[in-house]
Amino acid sequence: MDWLKSNTKLDNVLARPDNRVSLALRKDPIPPGSLLYRFINDDDSFRNQRFKIVNRIVKGPWIVKTAVGNYSACLLGKALTCNYHRGANYLEIDVDIGSSKIATTILHIALGYVTSVTIDMGFVVEAQAEDELPEKLIGAIRVCQMEMSSATVVEAPNTMVARGIGLAKVKHHESGEDEDED
Repeated sequence: MDWLKSNTKLDNVLARPDNRVSLALRKDPIPPGSLLYRFINDDDSFRNQRFKIVNRIVKGPWIVKTAVGNYSACLLGKALTCNYHRGANYLEIDVDIGSSKIATTILHIALGYVTSVTIDMGFVVEAQAEDELPEKLIGAIRVCQMEMSSATVVEAPNTMVARGIGLAKVKHHESGEDEDED
């Protein structure tokens, strides 16, 4: 996982030529006809009905667990504004936390305790028919006691002002290299 910080809105990060995720996708094709394939290739309405986050607060103060919920699942496209950027071999989903006052409030509470919180987040394309079961994670991440002060500023090509909170950048443990993406 990379955390990026910018004074402007960052979007369509996977289109960057240095993006390691889009490079990895070229090596791991998605089976045609699968639910994930349909999610990537269908329209935004389909995606908004299916894109789900499942999270769990592993460690953190009671106020964060109370605000976020110790374990929760949410169809992000129904609760928040999601913008989809599709490239030759990827689909990027930009979730605008600032599109919901409740989500913004929860984020501000959580960020106040970010150095003492560990959260697991999983991303799923929700199954809505029996032949789409079992649901499978399309990605997961654990964020552990993040130090916001370690953020590196990323220059964005757009000049739109971002709403909400900037993001920090995290070093990849396996390669030891910093990369610009999210």
